[in-house]
Amino acid sequence: MRKKIFYTLLLSLMVLLVAPAATAQQQDLQLAREYYSQGDYEKATELYSKLINNDRLFHAVYPDYLKTLLAQRNYKEAEKLVKKTMKRYPGNLNFEVDMGLVYQASGDKAAAEKQFSKLLEGVKPEEVIVLASVFMQNDLFDLAERAYLRGRQLSGDPSSYSQPLIALYSYRQKIEKLIPEVLNLLQTNESELGYVQSRLQNSLQEEKNSNQLENELIVRVQQQPDKVAYSEMLIWLYIQRKDFYSALMQARAVDKRTRSGGTRVMDLGGISLKNKDYQGAIEAYEYMVKEYPDGPYAMIARQRLINARELQVQNTFPINQEKIQALIADYNALLNEVGRRPETVEVLQHMAGLYAFYLDDKSKAITLLQESIAMPRADPGMVAESKLTLGDIYLLKGEPWESTLLYSQVEKSHKETTLGHEAKLRNARLNYYKGDFELAQAHLDILKLATSREIANDAMELSLLITDNTGLDTSTVAMEEYAAIDLLIFQNKQQEALASLDNMLQEYPGHSLTDEIYFQKAKIYERIGDFTNAVESLQKITANPQYDILSDDALYRMAYILEENLGEKDKAQQLYNELLVKHQGSIYAADARKRFRKLRGDKLN
Repeated sequence: MRKKIFYTLLLSLMVLLVAPAATAQQQDLQLAREYYSQGDYEKATELYSKLINNDRLFHAVYPDYLKTLLAQRNYKEAEKLVKKTMKRYPGNLNFEVDMGLVYQASGDKAAAEKQFSKLLEGVKPEEVIVLASVFMQNDLFDLAERAYLRGRQLSGDPSSYSQPLIALYSYRQKIEKLIPEVLNLLQTNESELGYVQSRLQNSLQEEKNSNQLENELIVRVQQQPDKVAYSEMLIWLYIQRKDFYSALMQARAVDKRTRSGGTRVMDLGGISLKNKDYQGAIEAYEYMVKEYPDGPYAMIARQRLINARELQVQNTFPINQEKIQALIADYNALLNEVGRRPETVEVLQHMAGLYAFYLDDKSKAITLLQESIAMPRADPGMVAESKLTLGDIYLLKGEPWESTLLYSQVEKSHKETTLGHEAKLRNARLNYYKGDFELAQAHLDILKLATSREIANDAMELSLLITDNTGLDTSTVAMEEYAAIDLLIFQNKQQEALASLDNMLQEYPGHSLTDEIYFQKAKIYERIGDFTNAVESLQKITANPQYDILSDDALYRMAYILEENLGEKDKAQQLYNELLVKHQGSIYAADARKRFRKLRGDKLN
C-alpha cells in the first residue's frame, strides 16, 4: 500500500515539474510565430531551432521553421532541415515535395526538377492522389497534372483519373486540354454527361471556347454517330448559345438514328417556344406530327404546333387578321376531331383569347371560357388559367370588379404556387391601372420573392416603375395618367393611347417618365406597323444619356426593327455592335451577338 502511495506521489511530482516546461514551450512557439509575422526572422529561427527537437511540437514547428529559413534565404539550413525530416519520416510525400520546393526557392531548377521527376517516376498507384494533392496545396498545378497522367500510365487505363484532371483543367481554364478530356470521359462512360456539362458551363462564355467544343463534337459525331452522348452534348451546346435551329437539326438527326419517339425534339420545341424562337418551335412540332402521327405525343404536338403559330402571329406586326381567323379554324378542326373533353380545355382557352383580343368578340370568348371552367374532370390548373384569362377579358370590357374577383379566386385556390403568384401579379397590375400604387406595391413586394423568375422579374419591373416615378414627387398625378394609358394599351385602344402619351410629353416636360413614354410610343407604333415612327421614338431614348435604364432595350429594339422590318441591315449591325460594347451584361447580349455575327457574314450552323 505504501509502495502504491509512493508511486502516486512521484507521478504527481513529475507532472508538476513537466507542466511548466510544456507551457513554456507553447509560449515560445507563439512568440516565434509573432517574430515571424513581424519579419524578425533571426529571433524566430533561434526559437524554432530549439523547438524542432520536441517530438510533441514537431508537426506544428516544422512548416513555420521551414518558411522562416526560406524567408531568410538560408537554403543550406532549409535543405538540412528537410533531409533530416525525410530520414525521420521516410516515405512521407509532403516532405519529399518540400525538398523540391527548397531547391526551387534557391534557384536550382535542375535539382528541383530532378527531385520532382524522381517522385513522379517512383510514385505507387495508391499514392497518386496524395502526391497530386500535395502538389496542388503548393500551387504546383503542372506537377499535379503530371502526377495524374503518371497514374493513368501506371494503370494502363486511358480514362483513369479523368475527373480530377477535368476538375484541374476547369479550375485553371485550360480549355485546350479540358475539352478533349471531357469528351474522352464520355467516350468510356456516357452516364457522365451531366457532370461534363456542369464542368464546361462556365468555360463557354468566350466564343472561341464554344467554337472549339463545337468543332471537336462535330468531328466525333461524324466519326461515331452511334455515340449518342456526343450528339446530346452538341444539342446542349447549341441551346447554351440559344442557337435553337441548330439544336433542332441535331435533335432530329439523333431521333431518326435512334427512333426514340421524338422526346428530344418535343423537349426542344418547348425550349424554343419559351425562348421566343417561334419558327424553331413550329418546325419541331411539325416534325413530331409528321413522324409520329399515332405516337404518345401526337395530340399534344398538334396542339403545341397551333400554339407556336399563334405566338408567331401575335408577335409579327402589324397583326394579320386573316392569320388569326386561320388559327381559330385550326383549333376548331382539332376540337372536331378529338372532341370537347378535359384534355382540350387549353384549346378553348386559346380560342377565347383570340376572339377577345384580336377579333373583338368578347361574348364568344366568355362563352368558351365558361365552358372550359365548367368542364367535368378538367385539370384544376387549366381551370385556374381559364379563370385568369376570363378576368383579363372582363378587364378588356371595362369591368375590373369582375376581374379582381376571378384573380382573387385563383390566388386563394392556388396559394404559394406559380398560378397563385400569377393571379396576385394580375391583381397588382389591376391596382396599378386604377392608380392605387400603395396596394399594388404591397402585392409586388411579396411577388419579388416568387419562385418563378419570370413572375419575380415582372413584379420587380412594375415595382421599380412605380417607385422611380412617385418616390421623389409628392404628386402621383403623372404616374396615374401613365397607368391609365397602360390600361388603354391593354384594351387595344392604341390610337387613344398614342394621343394620351403625346399629351403627357407636353404636360410634363422633363418628367422621369419621359423615357417610358417614348418606349411605350415605340411599342405601339411597332404594333400597328409604323416602323419608321417606332425607330424615331427609340432614338429619343438612345440619344439622351439620362435615359440609361432603357437604353439597352431601345438599342436592341431599334436594331431589330431595322433588320427585320425596314431592311436596313448595315445600320442594324452597327446598333447590335454598339449594344455589345456599351451593355455587355444586357439580357439582349446573347441574341444581339448572334444577330451581329449573322449580319457580319460569319458562318453559322
